Formats: sequence, C-alpha cells, structure tokens
Amino acid sequence: MALKHDREWDYELERIVDAVKERNATTVGLQFPEGLKRRGPNVVDDLRANLSDGVQVMLSGQPCYGACDLDTYLMRRTDVFVHFGHSPMKDSEKIIYVPLFSNVDVEPILTESLDELADPAADPDVGLVTTAQHMNKFEGMRAWLEDRGYTVHVRRGDDRLTHEGQVLGCNYASAEVDADQILYVGGGKFHPLGLAMEHPQKRVVIADPVNNAVSIADTEKFMKQRYGAVHRAMDAETWGVIFCTKIGQGRWDQAEEIIEANEDAYLITMDEVTPDRLTNFDMDAFVNTGCPRITTDDGPRFKKPMLTPGEYEIAVGEKPLEDLEFDTFHGTW
Repeated sequence: MALKHDREWDYELERIVDAVKERNATTVGLQFPEGLKRRGPNVVDDLRANLSDGVQVMLSGQPCYGACDLDTYLMRRTDVFVHFGHSPMKDSEKIIYVPLFSNVDVEPILTESLDELADPAADPDVGLVTTAQHMNKFEGMRAWLEDRGYTVHVRRGDDRLTHEGQVLGCNYASAEVDADQILYVGGGKFHPLGLAMEHPQKRVVIADPVNNAVSIADTEKFMKQRYGAVHRAMDAETWGVIFCTKIGQGRWDQAEEIIEANEDAYLITMDEVTPDRLTNFDMDAFVNTGCPRITTDDGPRFKKPMLTPGEYEIAVGEKPLEDLEFDTFHGTW
C-alpha cells in the first residue's frame, strides 16, 4: 500500500491499517516531524480510503523534532497514535513508531565518500553511523565497505538508541568505536557536527544521499559561536533555568542542582522553548536543561545568551573555558 505520488518514504500504511482494525480503534492520531508535515494530509487520505467510515484520523500540529517529542495531548485522546520519522524510544502498545525508511539508493554517495576516507591499505578501520531514515540500508552499507577492504566498526549506543550504528541529534554513543574515521550517512549537518564535537579526535565524513554531497564535519564555526555565548553570559547576574516538560526531555536533577546552588537562578518550565516565549522574562542569561538542539540550533536566535548546563558551569567560573564540549542528552521518560 503506497502513498500516492510519494515513493521516497515508506509510510508502512498496511501496518497502521492492521493495527487500527485489530484494536477496533475509532480514533487515530498522526504526528510528523517538521519537514514532513506537508505529507500529512496525503497520509490521512490514504488511511481514510482503507478504513471504515467510523474511524476519525487526526493530525498533530505540535512541533516535533525527535522520538522524545510526542504530542501527549493527542496521544491520550486517540486509540492509536502513530509517530512518523523516528525510531522507538519508549515501549508502548498505543504508540506505533514509523521511522520512515528512505528509498534513496545510497551506493552512489558511498562511492563518492571513498575520496574522503583513508585508503583501506593505509587505514582500514572506519566507524559507520546513520540516522533512523537509512537504517534499512545499514547492513548493505556495512557489506559494501567491507567488500572494498574496510574493517567496519559499529555498536549500539545506550537505551535511547534502537539500532546498532544509529545516532540521535543529542546522543552519539554509537560512534564510540575503535576507529579514527567515522562515516556518517544521512542528511543535514547537525548530527555529524555533534558527532565531531563529541568525538573531536575522530575525522567525520558526511555522506548525504538525498542531496548527493560529501563533506567533512567542521566544528570551528560552531565553537566560535558557543565561546561567544559563554563570554556574553559571564557578566550575567540573573539566570533563567529552563526545564522542558516534554516527555523524554526532562533533566530535573540538573535544573534543581543549578537552582539550589545559585540564589539568582529561577526555574522556568515550558514545553516549547522559543525566543518569543522568553522575551518577557527579564533575565540576563538562560541555561537550557532540555533538548540540546534548542541551544545549538536556535541559540543565535535568542536575545539573551542561551547556554547548555556545561557552558553554564564555565560562565559562572566552576570550570575552565577549555572544558567546553557538546551537550549530549540522557533524559528520563
């Protein structure tokens, strides 16, 4: 059962239809990540065509940036809740995770990446990582590299990661392998940039099969941005400590520790952290204990410095500037 006019992604519509029928569901909720929300109405149309008239299918309009970013309101009010674009991070009978495996052929970009990888005769060791969208091609990618003389190192990270070799935007434990070079197969710069920051001793080759581009992760510009934010916050007298209430993004212990140690720090709870929402809080700087992407991706958009917990420790003099590192995440559900 394919989505009309869309062959790029596998929406697993048959699995969703079967689950709805097995559970005698009358309400279905669909949640898409930001870049795929425009596909939502087409998915609804296909499901309506294959379900009885009594089944209501609803779309979530809430922002969605990861498997930890669930629309809990819609989830509680539907019999079946489908989360597209990410691998499972929480076992649930009610939630159906559809990772949206890409159908793009990865062999051409693997061939191109050989120009940036060391020759296997000189250095055969390479770590292989990818995102949820390309996990369906992971074993094929590994075999392809091995056929060309590479020793491919892979591992499964912590319990937030579903698959061997998978990376999240806030977790790069799967790259902790015995290799000086890492091949990242996937789109965007955020994942490989975080990977390079988390493992600065490794050379990270980016192979983007969607945009057909190969590059090397360069952390210099990012580091300058983060150093600038820390320096601007060093004179801050009042701090807003943000605790994100989204499921899977809470680091309460960190937030509480900062509040207890700093009498000029104030706890602010919110689900969606945006510059507009913080404008009316008259703070000199903020520290974000939620998803690291809020700080790293959106940091320049905030009017006041927005720091990670580690950067906060540097700004208040608890750690030296040389200890600045990428913020990885181990939240609780």
